[in-house]
Formats: sequence, structure tokens, C-alpha cells
Amino acid sequence: MGATPRELTEFAPAKVNLTLHVLGRRHDGYHEIESLVVFAAVGDRLGFVAGEPLGLAVRGPTAEATGASADNLVLKAAHALADRVPALRLGSFHLDKQLPVAAGLGGGSSDAAAALRLLACANELPLDDARLRDAARATGADVPVCLDPRARIMRGIGDILSEPIELPELAAVLVNPGVAVPTRDVFAALAAPALTGPAQPDDFSAIHADAASLVSLLSARRNDLEIPAIKIQPVIADVLAALQASPDCLLARMSGSGATCFGLFGSAGAAQEAAQRIEAAHADWWVRATSFR
Repeated sequence: MGATPRELTEFAPAKVNLTLHVLGRRHDGYHEIESLVVFAAVGDRLGFVAGEPLGLAVRGPTAEATGASADNLVLKAAHALADRVPALRLGSFHLDKQLPVAAGLGGGSSDAAAALRLLACANELPLDDARLRDAARATGADVPVCLDPRARIMRGIGDILSEPIELPELAAVLVNPGVAVPTRDVFAALAAPALTGPAQPDDFSAIHADAASLVSLLSARRNDLEIPAIKIQPVIADVLAALQASPDCLLARMSGSGATCFGLFGSAGAAQEAAQRIEAAHADWWVRATSFR
């Protein structure tokens, strides 16, 4: 009997936008953004068995919301890399879906990036191979930043990435009220003006700071999509209010285009207590105490 194929696994962490500034609408209809992105200690997990027929099986508490497997970004990423790497060794993927879908946490993009890392490992490709980055860009705007999930500044349409940033660990709570907020609708509600010149970058020079200084820096910034998202789904304001009312909450804000919001806390214990209180009061909300780096 032959040996059982070995399954490789990758963690696909939630991507959180601590800030998100929309600098304007480009002539091609896309928006120039600037965002400080971090990754949480919660996420999905993707398994891969090389040599089997290319496919994707999804399980987990939020699996039903992922839709048809054929439309999943995991398979899109695999096809994109196969188009760029001759004789790429493919296989079957198994996704344990823990994150809410279409929630402003980049779950699908992080899953796709995990698929590219798994394929790179199975095919002995270095993670800095230009073909991996090209496949990530072809798969989706948020996939490149998830390919090497470390804190960074995203600019352009998400395609311009800073070098990794060393941040202090931040205790946090993530809350999603179980509603969908289509990104296209949020940008339409924002109605950002057209760019009339080069986008002016924000000053993040003080970002290499302790947690208290970092929270102060974040408090002076914003997520420009928060107000239009609340207009579409007012329950987001309820989520922010629940986080803000929690003892020792230092900052509450929406991530990405919503509807997930995060609260930053002074300690892991305070974050855990806040998560328990919010979950007890809102049993239908998705609530996780976690940390960001």
C-alpha cells in the first residue's frame, strides 16, 4: 500500500483595517486608499493535499455563507498561479471556515493567500517569487497584503504595500452583527470626489510606538467607510456603542467596509470580559476576543 498523502495546513488570519482613508476616486472608477492593516489571532484554516484533483471542500460554522466552491477565491488563486507556473502541482483544498463572510475582515482574501502559500510549499517556490505576487494581484485587491500577513500600510487600490511594521500587541474584540454590507454599495454611498492630483500620503512616522501611543495615533484617524456603512446597516452603530460602553475600551471602529467592528482594550482580560458581556447581550452576533499584531 502506498503512503497516505500528507496534508499541509495554513492559518488564514482575519485582516483588520485599523484606519482606512479614501483619498479619492480615480478616472478608472477605482478608489485610492490608505490603510493601516493588521492581522488578528483568529481566522480560518486551510488544508491542502498535493496530487489530488483540484477541488475545495468547505466546513465550519460559517461554511454555508461562502457560496459555491467554484466561485471561491481559493480556487481562483490556484488557477491564477497555475497560469503562471508551468506544470504546477495542484491538489485538493479543505477550508475550515470560522470567520463571517463579506464582513470587512478579508476572510476570502486571506484564504486565497493561504492557498498560494500552500502551493508554494508543495512546489518548492520561494514566497518572494514574483509569480506568487502576480497571482495574488490577479485574484483580488486584498490578497497581496494577506500573502505575508504582517502589519503594513496599504496604498493605491491596495496594491502598494509598505515594508512590514513592528507593532505592539493590541488586545481586541471583534464583533459582527450578522448583516452583509456590499463593498460596492458602501463606496457608492460615500460618493468620494474625483482625484485632481497625486494622492497625499498620511504621516505614520510615529507608528513604531508603545500601545498607548499607537492608540493615540489611531484616535486621530478614521475609517471613511464607517458613516456610509452605518447608513446602509444602522446596526453597525449599535455594535460600536456596545464596544464603546465596555470598561477599558480604548477605541472602537469599523474594519474595512463593514460590518465587523473592533474594540481595542487595555488588557487581554478586559477584552475577554467585554466579549463575554456583548455575546451574552447579543446571542446572534459573532463575537471574538483576540489580539492584533
